[in-house]
Amino acid sequence: MFTNQRILVTGGTGSWGHELISQLLPMDPKQVIVYSRSEATQVAMDREFEDPRLTFRIGDIRDKEALTAACQGVDYVFHLAALKHVPVCEEHPYEALKTNVVGTQHVIEAAIENNVKKVIYISTDKAANPSNFYGMTKAIGEKLIVYANLLSPTTKFVCVRGGNVLGTNGSVVHVFNSQIRQKGQISITDKNMTRFFLTLKDAISLLFKASVESVGGEIFVMMMPTCRIVDLADVLIEASGRSEVSLVETGTRPGEKIHEILMSDFESLTTVVYDDEYLVILPTLDIPNLKERYQGLPKVSFSSFSSEHNLMNKDEIREILRRGGFLS
Repeated sequence: MFTNQRILVTGGTGSWGHELISQLLPMDPKQVIVYSRSEATQVAMDREFEDPRLTFRIGDIRDKEALTAACQGVDYVFHLAALKHVPVCEEHPYEALKTNVVGTQHVIEAAIENNVKKVIYISTDKAANPSNFYGMTKAIGEKLIVYANLLSPTTKFVCVRGGNVLGTNGSVVHVFNSQIRQKGQISITDKNMTRFFLTLKDAISLLFKASVESVGGEIFVMMMPTCRIVDLADVLIEASGRSEVSLVETGTRPGEKIHEILMSDFESLTTVVYDDEYLVILPTLDIPNLKERYQGLPKVSFSSFSSEHNLMNKDEIREILRRGGFLS
């Protein structure tokens, strides 16, 4: 799919972008364009990869003119750029709106104007029944991406929704390890809290799968394992060898859920089981060829997909941390 193709990655210097590009370059693309705001991280990435197919454009998805220019001649767009931290989006809602909603609309318009083949939008479990401003902006982004399939007969748009990815910038594993080293205690907002988790490498592999197999208009939902945050903390404390490290419960932050969901009860009405790695949420919009593509697949047998169910035990948590490179 990506052989001899030109690919643009918004937010390409972040954790997702770095891993995406690492897996993308061996697929023999003609060019990979990293579009982001950070000069320093672009320079660092350029020095790290030293690949002539990798080019960099300083730009913001809020700047439609610059984004449209960057999309010229592009075949595929991976839209990763976002303001993603829940407290930041709660404190700066207008900034989150401009990046996550207006910026996504700019991606759509730039892709259509340049006859891009497909746009892949990275979403989050927080878009399902959102309880915070970040989740709301990503839910609106999903709606815009799905609807965009009615705006162009040639450019296709697909969403991929996932939970927490181990190892991304500011992820809980990095935070907990830093607290263990520097403070000798781990802060947990609520000891009952659960989350979906997947390694970054596995998340990108599933992202490629959805990119190849999607027809446009659907939301691919990653089937991710779940764990109690307190169990994750215990495993990291045990791995550190510092038995004196304590846990401190601080209370939930504004907009934070105890349990996340990857699919809401309303969405379950139009969701099918694609395989053992994905569910596919079909829209209520009448998008050509979409429902026919998934006709005959079984409907989901549950009304919601919550992180409080099918929890990993500590051995399983250790294994996923090893696969992610956090434990030896």
